[in-house]
Amino acid sequence: MSAFNLPNMLTYGRILAVPAVVACFSLPDLPTPTSRWVALSLYTIAAITDFFDGYLARAWHQQSALGRMLDPIADKLLIASLLLVLVDARTIHGWTVIAAVIILCREILVSGLREFLAELRVSLPVTWLAKWKTTAQLVAVGFLVVGPAGEHVLPGTTTIGIVLLWISALLTLYTGFDYFWAGVRHLIEE
Repeated sequence: MSAFNLPNMLTYGRILAVPAVVACFSLPDLPTPTSRWVALSLYTIAAITDFFDGYLARAWHQQSALGRMLDPIADKLLIASLLLVLVDARTIHGWTVIAAVIILCREILVSGLREFLAELRVSLPVTWLAKWKTTAQLVAVGFLVVGPAGEHVLPGTTTIGIVLLWISALLTLYTGFDYFWAGVRHLIEE
């Protein structure tokens, strides 16, 4: 399989979108309402590629080890970077920082667990609930990226994002425990 097939190119694009979206919050005097809308546009395109890279890889029989490796990394880079930026911008603050920390800790834990189990030649397949968790995170972060700038279009935009972030954190806890328990079972069997 080519490293430059369309599904892999979409994944590369998602990775390259991370610094562009972060820049919308990080330059002096940002974020502004305009920079938040630009960030949302870039983020939305990046988030949509999360669906299409996997779908096209399967449909066109272009699945590759590179794509399987980079796809979850791209997701984690996008979500983790934006959670940090949104905390810095004070869109996520107070108790809601705990939801962001839960999400970040789970991603690190599961990544480490997958790496350790790979040494034992044990794979942890992605569950459907984990896919829903990722979708909930992507939607929550989208609402939070536009945040206060979206209030003129949809009152309560930030509140919707915060509620979805907590739902994501709960799904994250559940799926993280599910993966952790599957990993522990393999370790006990060893």
